[in-house]
Amino acid sequence: MTSLDSIISKHVLKNAFEYGQASAGAVVGKVIAEHPDCKKDMKETMKAISAEIARVSKLDKDAIGKEMSGFEYAEKKEEKKVITIPGAEMGKVVVRFPPEPNGWPHIGHAKAFCLSWSIAKNYGGKVILRWDDTNPEAEKAEFLDAIRSGIKWLGLDYDEEKYCSDSIPEMYTLCEKLICQGDAYSCHCLQEDMSKGREVQKRCQCASRDAAVHLQEWKKMLDGTTREGGAIIRLKGDMASQNTVMRDPTLFRILTAPHYRQGTKFRVWPTYDFQGAVMDSLLGITAPIRSKEYELRDELYVYLLEKLGLRVPQMISISRLSIKNAPVSKRLLRPLVESGKLWGWDDPRLPTLAGLNRRGILPQAIREFVLAFGISKVESEPDWEALLAENRKLLDPISPHYFFVPEPVELKVHGLEHQEIELKLHPKKDMGMRAVGVSSTLFIPKADVATFKIGDIFRLKDLCNVQIDSVEPDGRIVGRHVPDSAVPKKIQWVGADKLPCTVLIPGDLLDGNGEFNTDSLKKAEGLCEGACVNIKQGDIVQFERFGFCRLDRVDGGTLVFVFSC
Repeated sequence: MTSLDSIISKHVLKNAFEYGQASAGAVVGKVIAEHPDCKKDMKETMKAISAEIARVSKLDKDAIGKEMSGFEYAEKKEEKKVITIPGAEMGKVVVRFPPEPNGWPHIGHAKAFCLSWSIAKNYGGKVILRWDDTNPEAEKAEFLDAIRSGIKWLGLDYDEEKYCSDSIPEMYTLCEKLICQGDAYSCHCLQEDMSKGREVQKRCQCASRDAAVHLQEWKKMLDGTTREGGAIIRLKGDMASQNTVMRDPTLFRILTAPHYRQGTKFRVWPTYDFQGAVMDSLLGITAPIRSKEYELRDELYVYLLEKLGLRVPQMISISRLSIKNAPVSKRLLRPLVESGKLWGWDDPRLPTLAGLNRRGILPQAIREFVLAFGISKVESEPDWEALLAENRKLLDPISPHYFFVPEPVELKVHGLEHQEIELKLHPKKDMGMRAVGVSSTLFIPKADVATFKIGDIFRLKDLCNVQIDSVEPDGRIVGRHVPDSAVPKKIQWVGADKLPCTVLIPGDLLDGNGEFNTDSLKKAEGLCEGACVNIKQGDIVQFERFGFCRLDRVDGGTLVFVFSC
């Protein structure tokens, strides 16, 4: 038996001993915590867990206990992830959250936010929420609220809030400085001519004019004389550089669309190459996190600041984070939202923070998940299971338990009296009790019924043993109450106080071809116990032997949940 097989067996046995039958969802988080490398191939890990559950399900409780005696079950203490950076001084670190308000925040933003916040907290530093709002064509005020809400929901905070658009006059002054120094020039070339020149490493004729001419052209851009698209300001970089980013990139362009905050006050706007570097320096950012996709632009970042005589921060490069088959591209997602194929930007199939919240993913699970990648440039595209395993681990000790019966089949039990019993809301924690109605007519899952034959004995969980006497033509099961004994098969049930219930189960948004997966949201229709009437919208519960679910809404008397993990 390999080390991983042993760990799987250990946790499957314990889960089966405590609950009657092991659950893959309950086991996988513990397996990952003890053997993190198994996340590299979650498909094989889940396959091994399922196989062990199938084996253990055939054992009685005494046999399970005997096998458990060969394992050590001491609680493992997990060390908290601490993010450090070379050369950082206590109390002098300044980081920023730099979102552009052009969409909803997602798991990728969470990684950068959480890493920056953790660095600041570790060094007693400062966090600035800096709005990179210098593209009036794409930005909207509504996205500021969505991003602020996402940051707050993650459990993060910040010390100051700044808008790059408020610093446009300062950026204009710095642009003029570059022009006067001969380090920037106005260009009137067509886009295709500029692209060709950069390709053949030849600077255009515009650059050969005197600085005074470029300064005059710059003022025409500002005062409205030059139309949109009629001129840009380019940095005089290095046309011979093998890094194409350095071949005279654009620094400023004319955009006449109204700005959500500034209105029509400005018509000349900086590109991200200029704004990002300059604002990091002006705001005193010491440790700016930059996605690996900007790595080629780091040379430009340093070159520009040096030409301006501004301080150069210590950049930290990290890989982007995305979840497999869960895209974050607004270009791809917007048509799906606008066409009604998705509920909205908070659809639980999406890796937006609002979507993750609606799915019942805890903020702490996201923080732990993204911080586990640390400061690394190694590309990562984990599947959902890695995040869900972290979520299960956190939900398990805090979620109240209820019974849910998908595809219910009627069960008539002779000898079972009408009564009300009390069951624990949690098997280990003292969360109180719940009242459950019992009658001679109950409902059990169709999937369990398919495995029964006449004479079989099974246990209605936390209630009694039943022996099957017959199966009626209409599919109803008839049985009788028999004395308690060790029975390996335990199943869920609901009684006369049942409530209609639907569980929506999110899947991968994209199929294997990268197209919209029309089967990405499945439904489990059924019944839940009457005590579920007390569950509030947004509450997360554990439907035993099914999984953790979040109450999304009540629709015409039907409780509608979203399956979390």
